[in-house]
Amino acid sequence: MERIELKAWLRLTLAPGIGNETARKLLAAYGSAPAIFEQSAEALRQLGSEKLSRVVCEEPPALAAQLQTTLDWLAAGDDRHLVTLGDADYPPSLLDIADPPLMLYMLGEYLNRVPRAIQNIANNIAIVGSRNPTPQGEVNARQFARAFGEAGLCVVSGLALGIDGAAHEGALLANASTGGCATIAVVGTGLDRVYPKKHLALAHRIAQQGMIMSEFPLGTPPLMSNFPRRNRIISGLSQGVLVVEAALKSGSLITARLAAEQGKEVFAIPGSIHSPQSRGCHALIRQGAKLVETALDVFEELRIPANHGAEYLKTLHSAQSGKAQATVDPGMAGHALLEALGFDVTSLDALQARTGLPTAQLQGQLLELELEGHVARLAGGLFQRVAVS
Repeated sequence: MERIELKAWLRLTLAPGIGNETARKLLAAYGSAPAIFEQSAEALRQLGSEKLSRVVCEEPPALAAQLQTTLDWLAAGDDRHLVTLGDADYPPSLLDIADPPLMLYMLGEYLNRVPRAIQNIANNIAIVGSRNPTPQGEVNARQFARAFGEAGLCVVSGLALGIDGAAHEGALLANASTGGCATIAVVGTGLDRVYPKKHLALAHRIAQQGMIMSEFPLGTPPLMSNFPRRNRIISGLSQGVLVVEAALKSGSLITARLAAEQGKEVFAIPGSIHSPQSRGCHALIRQGAKLVETALDVFEELRIPANHGAEYLKTLHSAQSGKAQATVDPGMAGHALLEALGFDVTSLDALQARTGLPTAQLQGQLLELELEGHVARLAGGLFQRVAVS
């Protein structure tokens, strides 16, 4: 992109009071971002208002610095890309959403190998969920993402703590065997920042095996209002959205609602009726989302072509035979304490009542199972059995 054109696009996005809708109106009227700023004040007043004319004619104070920052970022590596609304490389699926982003910043070595990879969403599926999932929820997100990846799908999520991070991890594990675009992280900050900082190493791995995307200018901090906005891009890039765990007020339900409005498939994994993190999924299922127990449920609903990951699907059909993908370790079958624990979140007092074990013996067995990865200790003195793959 030429410097003059980039400056015009940045000016359009930085101008105070000009949102995406007004920007699209200006683009439709004048044909390009540079042409907008060649208009007279009178022409702009006729199109909109005195306020719009004044805002467009006044150059934002931060424009020069933002332009140089963006040019420096683009020049720092051939894994950095910037596309604008109307570009040939702009994802067509985002043109169909209610509020397509004006600019998309993208970071990823995969884009060098397949420059127009972002154009096709037929192989993309989103996985979203709670930032504070149960241990089982994280296991499920990782396992489903790995299953999707091994079948050739690219997993889209938001790089948040919890389910998002586990989904990206699972997709990266699968990518070792497929070599495709492992995962796309759509973030709510500028691409020169990583939020949360805990995911810095994960973000670097995603940039190497997939891509990170944002509509926000470089330097944008993690403002809370940005995260619900990025959800429309997560769903817009995907042919379906799987919600792994979500409370009733979870932001993941926003992504699911947007997906439904965009005509995409919505999937939800059920959980314990006693878990707050399952209530959002249960609400989605009541509203018509497809109840999912295995990756096969998703493949069948999306009508994945027979030649798409055919060998993997064949193996998965044979191995699962309709059973849940996350299964109990066969070596632990019949373990009395695990049988008493079940799969609901349970207190120590409830376990003691069920087993009749002395407190010290019960705690010792729980610790042993926890160290072996079969039980997770939760806040408030609660325990949960963890299914393993």
